[in-house]
Amino acid sequence: MSKDIIRIGFIGAGGIVKQRHFPGLRALPGIEFSAVCNSSRDSSDKVAAEYGIKVVLDDWRKLVELPDLDVVWIGTTPYMHADITLAALKAGKHVFCQARMAMNLQEGMAMLAAAREHPDKITMLCPPPNAIKHGKYFASLLKAGKIGRLISFQLNSFGNAWADPMAPAHWRQKKELSGKNILSVGIYGEVLGRWFGQPHRLCAQGQVVFPRRGDLTVEIPDVVQVLGEWPGYLLGSMHWSGVYCDKPTDSLQLYGTDGVLSYDFGIDEIRLLQRGGNDVTPVVVPEEATGAWNVEADFIYAVRNGGRPEPSFETGVNYMRFVEAVNVSMHSHQWVQLESI
Repeated sequence: MSKDIIRIGFIGAGGIVKQRHFPGLRALPGIEFSAVCNSSRDSSDKVAAEYGIKVVLDDWRKLVELPDLDVVWIGTTPYMHADITLAALKAGKHVFCQARMAMNLQEGMAMLAAAREHPDKITMLCPPPNAIKHGKYFASLLKAGKIGRLISFQLNSFGNAWADPMAPAHWRQKKELSGKNILSVGIYGEVLGRWFGQPHRLCAQGQVVFPRRGDLTVEIPDVVQVLGEWPGYLLGSMHWSGVYCDKPTDSLQLYGTDGVLSYDFGIDEIRLLQRGGNDVTPVVVPEEATGAWNVEADFIYAVRNGGRPEPSFETGVNYMRFVEAVNVSMHSHQWVQLESI
């Protein structure tokens, strides 16, 4: 497809759409914000007025069917992702979908099947910002064998967003909106998948520390711990918390036969200790190896020229399988083989 103007309709135009996607798209030539359907008519009208969008709709199904629309941009919470994606592809639209991919693995697989039925349409998921800056360089260090054969890793993702027991429930704590997604479990399932592939098996446990949020009984855990085995006999230990009472911290420590490699996701710093060294020291990443947020440009380039931008729906199904396995293991109290999910 090659067009002078790419016309985009937005279903859900809240936080990340305004903060990242609108600016990223506005920076590209030949982009028209054609229609919007937000969570309420009032919020849709405000977005339309601010961004010069002519068509405002109350029903997302009508937006999907607009005949002169090229792209449906999904910015809703996960509970709507599958329905909108399937309808948009059927209507002949390209689809960009906010992460996490879907409510559960079954919905993610339905989205992937629909994408494969429409190979002329570009589909892409929003990536997490985690490790975009230095993730590829980190991967290159692994490929170069800087710490030898990989033995084990420890991932800690500690946040304090849910630490106040009196605070109202966030939408991510509402199962009817978030599905089986928990904290940043899916995010790091995706990030680790880029570096290590998908785990063969895992076991998980979780806890709802503050089960009452106003009138809501919270079912999505505040704390999760996972043990897993990745290809090459790499062992992983992962710990998530949304009720951490200190400053948030997200970090990975990776241990090999010849050293230690770490990634601090909060400050995008890689640190390395090789055999014979005295301390773990920061790695200087060459400027040409530094990544940037090019999400919108990558998607629009593929719409115009073809290609398979990442994260693809295949990538999404992989991390949804990881999330599904965590849920299954938490409820069965058993190890789960991911290939059986």
